Amino acid sequence: MYDHLTLLSGRAHPKLAGEIAEYLGIRLASVELSNFPDGEISLKLNQNVRGRDVFIVQPTSPPVNDNLMELLILMDACRRASAERITAVIPYFGYARQDRKDSGRVPITSKLVANLINEAGADRVLAMDLHAAQIQGFFDTPVDHLYAAPILDRYFRSLNIPDKDLVVVSPDEGSIKRTLQHNNNIGGTLAIVDKRRKNALETQQANIIGGPIEGKIALLFDDMISTAGSIVGAVNVVKEHGAKEIYVGASHAVFCGPAIKSLSEAPIKEIVVTNSLPIPDQDKLSNLRTISIAPLLGEAIRRIHRNESVSHLFD
Repeated sequence: MYDHLTLLSGRAHPKLAGEIAEYLGIRLASVELSNFPDGEISLKLNQNVRGRDVFIVQPTSPPVNDNLMELLILMDACRRASAERITAVIPYFGYARQDRKDSGRVPITSKLVANLINEAGADRVLAMDLHAAQIQGFFDTPVDHLYAAPILDRYFRSLNIPDKDLVVVSPDEGSIKRTLQHNNNIGGTLAIVDKRRKNALETQQANIIGGPIEGKIALLFDDMISTAGSIVGAVNVVKEHGAKEIYVGASHAVFCGPAIKSLSEAPIKEIVVTNSLPIPDQDKLSNLRTISIAPLLGEAIRRIHRNESVSHLFD
């Protein structure tokens, strides 16, 4: 079934790549990856990829620049080894927040990164939950954009929370569309945290729109948890308004800066994330649950390889 499919992994998240290979029933291709004493990346493909349909699994997660450069070098090696088609599988796309000029004399780094990936040899890109959907248009090659929402929603539905006790909360006005989709799939009522920016580094959450919250079980969703400032601020407001229990769901657990400390001190019963990027042991909270996206990515890879519909996954 997969005579011409080759699955490669960089060093960013080999565990996820291994789970995808297991789903597909194939072995990961052998790659030698190391660093020269000066930090430059050394790479050698240990098997023939000539005429193969190559998929390279490499989230550009922290350390972002190292993992991005490794992805580019992997693609260049496959192109020079005459791969027929190269698909960059990027479960988490770094630099996604720099997607526009929001002030003078700043770059649009996500477009620059898209250009680099195209120039390195990507014929397709497979990504999940880009921070801004318009990033798909930054690439000059086809982009298959997957969503973790169905996986997260399936888990929260399995908790069997009564509809009358459930409220789905948007942590800010910018997340309303995403929260509405979760609300339609899970049920319950809808509420929005009114977030105001105090300055370039701080936001302040104060009011609740919709609801009610008091005595309810609240679910808050975001696409990523980075420093956790916004989501923890929203959680605290929801708690102040009388929520009985609070759950948080997110696609990408970036967890940088004060995130772990803030999340550990917040009144959250459970934090549910995907394994789109690796979570170091020291960043694993007692109330953290990780759900694998390997079956989703594996099925998308299978469909791309066989020229079948990927959007059918969400029908």
